[in-house]
Amino acid sequence: MTSRMSSRPRGGTLAVHHPADVLPLPGNLDPTGPRVTVVIPTKNEAANLPWVFDRLPAGLAEVIVVDAHSTDGTVELARELRADVVVVQQSRRGKGNALACAFAVATGDILVMLDADGSAHPAEIVRFVQALEAGADFAKGSRFLAGGGSADITRLRRLGNRMLSWLVNRCFGTGYTDLCYGYNAFWAHCLPYLELPSVTGDEAMRGDGFEIETLINVRVAQSPLVVSEVASFESRRLHGVSNLNAWRDGWRVLRVILSERRMRKPHPQVFIPFPSEPSIGERTKRRVALAEDVA
Repeated sequence: MTSRMSSRPRGGTLAVHHPADVLPLPGNLDPTGPRVTVVIPTKNEAANLPWVFDRLPAGLAEVIVVDAHSTDGTVELARELRADVVVVQQSRRGKGNALACAFAVATGDILVMLDADGSAHPAEIVRFVQALEAGADFAKGSRFLAGGGSADITRLRRLGNRMLSWLVNRCFGTGYTDLCYGYNAFWAHCLPYLELPSVTGDEAMRGDGFEIETLINVRVAQSPLVVSEVASFESRRLHGVSNLNAWRDGWRVLRVILSERRMRKPHPQVFIPFPSEPSIGERTKRRVALAEDVA
């Protein structure tokens, strides 16, 4: 068990950005366990990356920074902070496209979605992995379970999330407590069920934006995958301004829910087995095709 405190002084005291910095959390991943890939979408997050990278648990097999053509040195800093970081430039715009580009080249047994703004604490990755090892296929973060919380969510966003969560639970028979939260982890064999938008082509696709989290949650609900919610605390972003717009993105989420409801499919009868996953060699070829040209 480890604990840590932020070193940012304020008024002669140590300022704590996230409660996980002072609460005991499992420190590292088991090096003999499944290979864990963490995916971090970025767009001009150079000011936040040191805090995030410093708190990544030991034992990660792979860290992928998927970048939206940052102009503040995000990519260069990521390489300085972690020599083995994999950098991919996303093919279009939006968080959903970023995640799809990263998942296309990831080689881990477990994939973790982590924001780069410091709102989610990387140490919680260990708890998500524990939930998966305990039998879940998909570990879904929730700010509204006991032990979770948020210092960032507004009244409007909280109300919208509550209403949208109710709608998804009603339409798809789920019991989600937090629909619109992006801290999730899942086994790589879940990817075919998510049917993420293609990473090729220039034209924007449904699922390219912030609605990707809802799209994933709804498609998981329509599969035989076992879901476990994991309590998580959301802090405010460290630096910069969020690209999230409550009204615009709320409508996009609603459209995704209604569209998926119309296209609702029966649960598949069997899991897609691990051997159907692309080989590491094939995923490496995809990575080379998508990676930033550094020549």
